[in-house]
Amino acid sequence: MIELTYDTLDPEKTTAKVRRDTNGAVVTFLGTTRDNFEGKTVLTLEYEAFDEMALKKLEEVRQELMAEFGLEQVAISHRIGMVGIGEISLVVAVGSPHRKDAFSACHKAVDRIKEVVPIWKKEVYQDGSRWVACETHEFAAPDQASAGSHAH
Repeated sequence: MIELTYDTLDPEKTTAKVRRDTNGAVVTFLGTTRDNFEGKTVLTLEYEAFDEMALKKLEEVRQELMAEFGLEQVAISHRIGMVGIGEISLVVAVGSPHRKDAFSACHKAVDRIKEVVPIWKKEVYQDGSRWVACETHEFAAPDQASAGSHAH
């Protein structure tokens, strides 16, 4: 129920992984590429990942949520590579017997993914680019990492 891919994400496919007759609620979050950041026009985003560690950390986040909220179904799909404006970069789907847990778990999933999963986002503008929100991340951004390593 964890996916890291260069391919276009299909939210229906990810959501279908958590639909069960026992779940009264399914919450799906779509992270999409917006066309601006702090007044600058964003042309595209580029995601890079330390694949093996990213998959491991995504599964850890999934397991954390299932334990904390008593869930059996959590699916996470993250796109890497170039992602155009308006395209989906992240799908988190949570199935739960109750809506409150589904919403809470989905919200926490997105926060935890940003905190601990070694996936970096580069915003590309007309006049340059920059890595975004990597400064407080557990892992350094590719430009900030020592040669050949993404871990601190």
